[in-house]
Amino acid sequence: MAAPLTIAPLHGTLGVLTPGMGAVSTTFMAGVELIRTGRARAIGSLTQLGTIRLGKRTDACSPPIREFVPLEQLDRLVFGGWDVFPDSAYDAACKARVLEPHHLEAVKDFLSGIRPMPAAFDQAYVRRLTGVQVKQAKTKYDLAEAIKADIQQFKKETGAERLVMVWCGSTEVFLSLGAVHLDPQRFERAMKDNDPAIAPSMLYAWAAITSGVPFANGAPNLTVDIPALQELAREHHVPICGKDFKTGQTLLKTVLAPALKARMLGLRGWFSTNILGNRDGEVLDDPESFKTKAESKLGSLEYLLQPRLYPELYGELCHQVRINYYPPRGDNKEGWDNIDIFGWLGYPMQIKVDFLCRDSILAAPLVLDLVLFLDLAHRAGLRGIQEWLGFYFKSPMCAPELYPEHDLSIQLMKLKNTLRWMMGEDLITHLGADYYDWDVQRAIGEPSPHDASVAAVAARGDRADILEPRTA
Repeated sequence: MAAPLTIAPLHGTLGVLTPGMGAVSTTFMAGVELIRTGRARAIGSLTQLGTIRLGKRTDACSPPIREFVPLEQLDRLVFGGWDVFPDSAYDAACKARVLEPHHLEAVKDFLSGIRPMPAAFDQAYVRRLTGVQVKQAKTKYDLAEAIKADIQQFKKETGAERLVMVWCGSTEVFLSLGAVHLDPQRFERAMKDNDPAIAPSMLYAWAAITSGVPFANGAPNLTVDIPALQELAREHHVPICGKDFKTGQTLLKTVLAPALKARMLGLRGWFSTNILGNRDGEVLDDPESFKTKAESKLGSLEYLLQPRLYPELYGELCHQVRINYYPPRGDNKEGWDNIDIFGWLGYPMQIKVDFLCRDSILAAPLVLDLVLFLDLAHRAGLRGIQEWLGFYFKSPMCAPELYPEHDLSIQLMKLKNTLRWMMGEDLITHLGADYYDWDVQRAIGEPSPHDASVAAVAARGDRADILEPRTA
């Protein structure tokens, strides 16, 4: 057991800022208000409903996560953000058509009081949107400074003591890592030169980090996945994480693919297609924005299946992803997968998955968890990339010398072990040898679980002889 980290106590309120106040962010805000007023449950939220096992299974100790680590309470969250449209959070939620009228009306007054600040927006990066409420400035550096001023004004108006920023905006066009992204100095010069390699999402990330605000990237944009901003995050002692919320089709992919590999079943092809409407579907209808999303959705299988280690099983995999904008579907997208596998002696089989999901309903609890965990990480003195939060992302960030872990079960184990480590509890490896290897324990003079079992059966008057161990 390690000494626990020193975690700063909770005080004041926690402000949540979201660049983008569309379907995801308004569903998140409305949901928090419904939950904290007792009109709904936080289904889908690990911080609110999850438990964490401490010690051995025989200890039967599994407290709620929200009681084990000092997370902020929901009634102490305040909200703000930016958007290219001037609609209040209530009007934006009505247009998104995610929530039913009875839920919207219950939080109408609350959502109506949340109005977005003008956005730092450039249509060159999100071609299918036309900004109505957009900041004007001479350079991108000036825009980023304006965002920093917004952050300070929000703190002043709300009285928030601490802040977290979560990108909930649209997917930007595909950008590759370039020279201007390699260090803070070149990045700052590029902002002042209006370099096209600096996207709007990067301006928000720079403003957040240099203001001491933790940042999470919920879209597949490059954003904080660059050395310059990662170095700044370390310098300013700010935790960051991303990218691209893992909500629907990829969530299932990171469950199914590890199961196939665990049983050494082969995979010839995986075809994924999506139909969705809403602003997300409209933006992804642009080929350059789709390319950004496709990179995120395609990347998981190669890391999960490790074809270099298993070329006969996965070396010739055909993996394709399609996204189709279909306005009638709205936020209720459909992800369909055709999976061609093969088993013993090479005989072919198929798996079909049709996931009719609600994108923002799946994403909203992720936003909540990320807000609370990032605030915890910040108060614990953690800085830079928070790989333990990769559980929530399609393209989880990690140290440059590592490959990202995509297996959902491993990600969850890493997340919970990080919480145990923070609090000075023993990490859980699931080895369990001490439950069974009683010959070794007897050799060092310790009682074994077998001895305890025999004693328990004998005390009940049952036959203890059936539990006698093998002899040497």
